[in-house]
Amino acid sequence: MHPLTRLLAHTRAYAGDIRLASLYSVLNKFFDILPEVLIGVAVDVVVKGDQSFLARKVLGGLGISDTWQQLLVLGAANVAIWGGESLFQYLYEVRWRNLAQNIQHDMRLEAYQHVQKLEMAYFENQRTGNLMSILNDDINQMERFLNGGANEIIQVVCSSVMVSAVFFALQPSIAVIACLPVPLILFGAFWFQSRLAPRYAEVREAAGDVSARLNNNLLGLATIKSYATETLEAAHIDAASRAYKDANASAIRVSAAITPIIRMAILAGFTATLIYGGWLTLHGELAVGAYSVLVFLTQRLLWPFTGLAEVADMYQRSMAAIDRSMKLLETPIAIPYEGRHFPANQARGELRFDHVFFSYGDTPTLVDIDLAIPAGKTIAFVGSTGSGKSTLVKLLLRFYEPASGHVLLDGQPIDELNLQDLRRAIGYVAQDTFLTDGTIAENIAYGVNDPTDEAIAQAAQAAEATEFIAKLPLGFATRVGERGQKLSGGQRQRLALARAILKNPPILVLDEATSAVDNETEAAIQRSLDVVSRNRTTLVIAHRLSTVRHAYCIHLLEGGRIVESGTHEELLAHNGGYAALWRLQTGERS
Repeated sequence: MHPLTRLLAHTRAYAGDIRLASLYSVLNKFFDILPEVLIGVAVDVVVKGDQSFLARKVLGGLGISDTWQQLLVLGAANVAIWGGESLFQYLYEVRWRNLAQNIQHDMRLEAYQHVQKLEMAYFENQRTGNLMSILNDDINQMERFLNGGANEIIQVVCSSVMVSAVFFALQPSIAVIACLPVPLILFGAFWFQSRLAPRYAEVREAAGDVSARLNNNLLGLATIKSYATETLEAAHIDAASRAYKDANASAIRVSAAITPIIRMAILAGFTATLIYGGWLTLHGELAVGAYSVLVFLTQRLLWPFTGLAEVADMYQRSMAAIDRSMKLLETPIAIPYEGRHFPANQARGELRFDHVFFSYGDTPTLVDIDLAIPAGKTIAFVGSTGSGKSTLVKLLLRFYEPASGHVLLDGQPIDELNLQDLRRAIGYVAQDTFLTDGTIAENIAYGVNDPTDEAIAQAAQAAEATEFIAKLPLGFATRVGERGQKLSGGQRQRLALARAILKNPPILVLDEATSAVDNETEAAIQRSLDVVSRNRTTLVIAHRLSTVRHAYCIHLLEGGRIVESGTHEELLAHNGGYAALWRLQTGERS
């Protein structure tokens, strides 16, 4: 399906606005060509006096014999025409620009909402910068086309039709001659357009590469500085930007050729009208006023086609951008949000992994996980990196779907439950804490509707975050910066824990929540967990075994399988893999 057709299918809500804006464009062009007609009528009045067109009572004449009165009528008509042209120009500009802004806003919001619903596996094969390029640059490109290009196309078509009608009414033979270049102009425009399309597709892809590289480098600026690789990364940016420049240069070479070719076609039509119309006038076959009108209108008929170069260029840039945006919108959602609703705060928190298998690509990550987790207990998962610990909770949150088997909440398969309700029932604290560029209070209250200041303060106190918050310049009103960069890692983790506490979910998931903090912060977080995990199903994933030694049950994973299960004391007594890890971390000897 053509990108423009796909765009129109997404803008049905604005069909009335599009029709009204188009009508204003047509009316503006109608008034725009009338001054040339008035010039011809004025020449006719001056040359013929009481025998002019206006003096007649037939064929639209007004029957005004007095020449001065005829000129006054022309003056009044001129004011009305210019007033009408100005009015409808204002109306179409306001309507098209507002329409462009509204569609741009809706498209960006729709695309972003769609991206949020895509499964995590989709993002493994995508670069954040490329998605940013689509959500920002590509949709802005579409807005620029709607802002001016759509009106230009309508007015070129209307100008051609209206002027041609005047030509055929005054002198059909000249009309045919004047219109001969039009098919050539249109053919040339479409021919160039077909060659611009793939070039601008390359331009948009190259723009996405530049955005991806810049986004990646800005996020990793500390690493770039620490390894003194500024020159290397500048070279990478140079290569990406050069590829974008070269892609644009290829498109420019084609788009720049359109206008000169159209000018040559216009020259042929204008010259033919000038010479042939003059010959007819000299031989008395064409009135002087009509000849004046035709000379002016020939330029008015053909000159707007020079704008086709800019319009075609803008159109193809926009179509390439719209095509990328639509492809993103049409990406299927693999994990649907629909399902049976349930009150999230009333879930008991009983979980079961029923013979679950999962793999990333061809690499098995979880193999036949058959596990029951009782409600209200703290369960820990430990093991080496890549053993499948974090994948378990990602399946619980339905970031991914198991290849086979089921995950159940309170005896119900979670793939039958409403996805939002499921996630509202789970408080998730990850190793890489996400904070918004808002205040301390806003970050603690993230995802909770209208919490009181007292509730926010209590959550912060439970997470042992009150002490450092009190030392900040504005306390709870202090802004944390982008991704919380004004705070230390331990402070960010305490805010993330406070956020989960305020949410008060039936299930709490801690995925390596203390792995990147110091011993003091870890001890503080552990004290908080001892309080908030009471009578709440809590899943703890940890490398540091000291943080899970008091768990109700500890499961050791290796190679995607549960190889040992039991309490801390039972596993030490078993003297297996868990006991070996404990000795390695504590320095104890067997």
